[in-house]
Amino acid sequence: MKRLLALFLLFAPLAHAVEIHIQFAALERMLGEQLFTQDGRKYVRGSAAAKCNFAYLEKPHFQGADGKLRIRAKFSGRSALNMFGQCVGLGDAFTAAITAVPQYKDGNIGLGNVAAMSEDHTGYYVRRVCAALQSSLARDFRYPIGAAAKSALEEPGAQPNYPRELRNFRVTEIRVTNDALVLVVDFELTVK
Repeated sequence: MKRLLALFLLFAPLAHAVEIHIQFAALERMLGEQLFTQDGRKYVRGSAAAKCNFAYLEKPHFQGADGKLRIRAKFSGRSALNMFGQCVGLGDAFTAAITAVPQYKDGNIGLGNVAAMSEDHTGYYVRRVCAALQSSLARDFRYPIGAAAKSALEEPGAQPNYPRELRNFRVTEIRVTNDALVLVVDFELTVK
């Protein structure tokens, strides 16, 4: 009975909405481990083997700015033809500044109101790249927060005799502060 009471006291604070503060340094590490997996790069087109047709982001840095998430990353890309061993076409490398509003939908955190621009270059290629980044990040970026929460909260860990089941997980609010992404979550946790 004492163990059951201790377990109840451990999970009692979770009975109401909980705020999770993910500091930007932790967010950089999490996304680095999951997205920037090819020598610290995230290829948005092509691969490391494509010498003349590739695009990637690397070295992401996260900040909060006016309630939005601000991501700075180095972009490198080339859109060219291989002619006699030489790449002929457009290409550039620049610092991309991306702002977005994190949103929760269907168990995932995605990005809305995405805007991308170069901090240090201009030109036709840069404008096309920024437009492509805006649409692809808004469409393709998803972090499965629901699945991650289920895995973390149902893992037996130190209490293998008390299986747990997560139900009705939802993110009710997302805020961006100066130092963290703040998620307000609500869920039910059943201990069996």
